[in-house]
Amino acid sequence: MNAQGRGRQILIHGLALVLFGLLWGLAVPHTPFPRLALGAHIQFAINGMLFILMAVLLISLPHAVSARAAFVMWLAAWLTWLMGFSEVANAWWGTREILPLAAQQAGASGASAWQELLVTLAHVLSGTALLLAWSLLLAGFVKHPGQPR
Repeated sequence: MNAQGRGRQILIHGLALVLFGLLWGLAVPHTPFPRLALGAHIQFAINGMLFILMAVLLISLPHAVSARAAFVMWLAAWLTWLMGFSEVANAWWGTREILPLAAQQAGASGASAWQELLVTLAHVLSGTALLLAWSLLLAGFVKHPGQPR
């Protein structure tokens, strides 16, 4: 699949992330750790908007983003869902390791080892994928648009 086709898939992910973030916002005050739930709400909305922007760039502007790079961007969108859902779960668990400032503000006391590990892995994988995806997007726009994809 080419970069434009992946761009459309990324757009759908972005729109869905924003929608889920808006819906999750309704649940924020009903969780044991609303400050952590608010973090999940913000993550879904902001990352959704970033993926919408990424998709619009891929679909509408000339670039030299390869199909392989676009696949990494699409994978980053999937991993962002994992990270977001780990933050949703964290609104009940109250982990402390990966987000210590938010946990402190929320009064979280920590969670079991497997819960801490799950939230940490989701953030590390998603964060790494997001950094790589945006680096590849930038590189694809810095390259001359006439170069082969």
